[in-house]
Amino acid sequence: MDTGDTAWVLISAALVLLMTPGLAFFYGGMTRAKSVLNMMMMSFGAIALVGVLWVTVGYSMSFGTDVGAGLLGNPLEKFGLEGVLTTGEGAPLSGTIPEIVFVGFQAVFAIITVALISGSIADRAKFGSWMVFAGLFAVLVYFPVAHWVFDFNKDADGNPIGGWIGQGLGVIDFAGGTAVHINAGAAGLALALILGKRNGFGKDPNHRPHNLPFVMLGAGLLWFGWFGFNAGSALAANSVAGYAWINTLVAPCAAILGWLIVEKLRDGHATSLGAASGIVAGLVAITPAASALTPLWSIVLGFIAGILCALAVGLKYRFGYDDSLDVVGVHLVGGILGTLFIGFAANPDSPAAGQGLFYGGGFELLGKQALGAGAVLVYSFVLSLLIGWAIRATMGFRVSLEAEEAGVDIALHAETAYSASAAGSGFHPLGHRAEADVKAFNADDLLTASKAPEKKVEA
Repeated sequence: MDTGDTAWVLISAALVLLMTPGLAFFYGGMTRAKSVLNMMMMSFGAIALVGVLWVTVGYSMSFGTDVGAGLLGNPLEKFGLEGVLTTGEGAPLSGTIPEIVFVGFQAVFAIITVALISGSIADRAKFGSWMVFAGLFAVLVYFPVAHWVFDFNKDADGNPIGGWIGQGLGVIDFAGGTAVHINAGAAGLALALILGKRNGFGKDPNHRPHNLPFVMLGAGLLWFGWFGFNAGSALAANSVAGYAWINTLVAPCAAILGWLIVEKLRDGHATSLGAASGIVAGLVAITPAASALTPLWSIVLGFIAGILCALAVGLKYRFGYDDSLDVVGVHLVGGILGTLFIGFAANPDSPAAGQGLFYGGGFELLGKQALGAGAVLVYSFVLSLLIGWAIRATMGFRVSLEAEEAGVDIALHAETAYSASAAGSGFHPLGHRAEADVKAFNADDLLTASKAPEKKVEA
């Protein structure tokens, strides 16, 4: 065990966990004011549910002994982290860090992957149905895909016994372009189709972001946490981590410029929303390629990602699917771009040691990258479509039109982010009541509420 490596991975895990609250601000700012709490709750709900599932069966399914030719880890082998919890000199290691530290680092990857999907169904999804989907997606989609991509276990003779994409096929995916971003983007597209369009989609100006400072704050927290996401994936405090860190800096910088240029040429002005979105687009694209590209090629990739994702977010209007917060346009498109770009520009002298087309490697690596990306895309989309359809058919997935128009915060959570009487107080004397009761609010209700000792009514 190396204490420096261990400390770095622990810090990186904390940084990646911070990304999900950052995502809550990023997504929450882009929704309507009457839906912001529901949007943020979907991210925090993912933290709660996936964290529990990961410790019980998720880690074992992702990194347990392979039971299906690279398709799945044994879900019972490390159930409840059995065999991982030994401390001291006999503690099991993953490389130069304790395995329990690796468990925590991978847990936060699972959490944010699920949380990313929620942006495609903003303003109209039942919270309970979302939680059911999140749990089923984690178990049936994310855990198997994480095994395909991230499991590099070997037998006693050094032969690969892990996932079929990372080890078997030899796809380069340093930190999750396939397992995280393509996976979440494909699932987001499936749910957008299952739930249908928001009322007034493409026409109602009220669907514009309600709080751009929230969006900028969320983007900043995501970028900060992403250094743990990418550089932490080196699983050591070494030059590979530094290599990934620099690429995680420059790719989003270039992506901001690319996105803002598109806005300026297309719309006549560059926006703060565009800058924040460019940050995320660049981060998504560099995630699989952080150890495979030189910094100069990372700048090129980031710039292309900013341009391509800025154009891709408009596809939902052309094809008629309501991907509310552009999970498809940024994460699916950006993830595919970053994964395929490795096949062109992977430098054989980089830590990943891949040889792309531009370095005389031919089309072999590009073909592998395309196959890996396509497999995850199809698997995630089909399974998410089936899970979403089953939830819609049984418990319903979408709120009523009345609840959507009144705001899902009050309809589902009986609370609001902003008080009508005092901006930012969040207080409502009937906070425990349904939206229909709020419409019928009268002076008698106010008098009754004012007598409650635990609540204070504002004039």
